[in-house]
Amino acid sequence: MPHLKLALLGFGNVGQALAQLLISKQNELANQHQITYTVTAIGTGQHGSALNPAGIDLQQAKSLMDEGSTLDTLSTQPIPKDSLDLIKNCDADVLFENTPVNYQSGQPALDHMHTALNMGMHAITANKGPVVHGYQELTALSISKKRKFYFESTVMDGAPIFSLFRGTLPLAKLTSFRGILNSTTNLILSRMEMGEDFNEAVGYAQSIGIAETDPSGDIDGWDAAIKVAALVTVLMGIPLKPDKVNRQGIRGLTSADIRLAKQTGNRWKLVCSAERDRDNVKARVFPEMIPPSSPLYSIEGTTSIVQFKTDVLGLLSVIETDPGPETTAYGLFADFVNAVLNK
Repeated sequence: MPHLKLALLGFGNVGQALAQLLISKQNELANQHQITYTVTAIGTGQHGSALNPAGIDLQQAKSLMDEGSTLDTLSTQPIPKDSLDLIKNCDADVLFENTPVNYQSGQPALDHMHTALNMGMHAITANKGPVVHGYQELTALSISKKRKFYFESTVMDGAPIFSLFRGTLPLAKLTSFRGILNSTTNLILSRMEMGEDFNEAVGYAQSIGIAETDPSGDIDGWDAAIKVAALVTVLMGIPLKPDKVNRQGIRGLTSADIRLAKQTGNRWKLVCSAERDRDNVKARVFPEMIPPSSPLYSIEGTTSIVQFKTDVLGLLSVIETDPGPETTAYGLFADFVNAVLNK
């Protein structure tokens, strides 16, 4: 197998966790799969970019990020003027794309994927935007270029959702799914059950890095809706945009609502669901009071769950407990190995 050149676009918590995983698994990649690599490019939004055909020292790049320094000092080539310029000049075989999601259009990540595939790279992303806004087109382009467009980390971090259906469940027709897919809202609701009010619970999620400074994407249900759209688009084969998901977040839930649920033996959860209706789908993200008889009842904190119903199996559940940047990074890493091994 030839030596591979990698480019990392986005080098925040997930990108750095991926870098650490590449370092720690380097010997196993070589010994078990004959995969060797060099990182030729790293691009960030606020900490500069680096192009080095001879290879960038990932540990040094992580140290510069920890210091708040620019990565420009690692570049032996002219500094790229933007992300597309970096992709066009990195001479890589694989692009890892980890830029922030755009719920409405999928940009600029959509252009990143197009450019990488057109340049002959495997395109791997943790960004949900390209999946819901460009899945069919990007899949067709990847086939024409004999490359892979993979995105395991877009839903439930490193848990094998898309690869499960792609490789392990041939010809299984997904008829419906139901679950908890947004870990931030689940943590907020768990904290409210412990006595915190809504703002205190949101503040706690922000303080530990689970919620963004602007938490609206989570608490208004957009993150959950785009994950539902991704699952429907890919696994049901029915294109669906997030704004077509019947959506309500948890912003309206009060401490009184939480207490009432506890008094009746129930718990509030932000539930994601979709059900096939011939060639259409009914998709929904809504707060629901869940009884103890439901598998969703016991899902605590940042844990996620999804239950799939197919035409050939009973309910199939996937649970991921307390994910973090490392688990998201593993989804990217697994996609990389599978793409290179053509799985």
